[in-house]
Amino acid sequence: MSEDTVKPGPEAAPVDERWARTRRLTLALLAVWGFVGFALIWFARELNGLEFLGGPLGFWIASQGAVLVFLAIVVVYAWRMNRRP
Repeated sequence: MSEDTVKPGPEAAPVDERWARTRRLTLALLAVWGFVGFALIWFARELNGLEFLGGPLGFWIASQGAVLVFLAIVVVYAWRMNRRP
């Protein structure tokens, strides 16, 4: 082996675990984003039959709800990343 080759040591496992957790968190938040951004908007006409805060639910999700969920995703990601060692 050459001297430039990095040998995994005892500290390699925690780094791999952190990346695995980061990937899981990112994939979970992307799934939430995809659901709210595409699935709920796709069914907006059907959701308009339901009322929320005095207006059709599909309109509310498309105009306000999706933006609030996206903001919550950013806040959750930042909060969780700051808690990591």
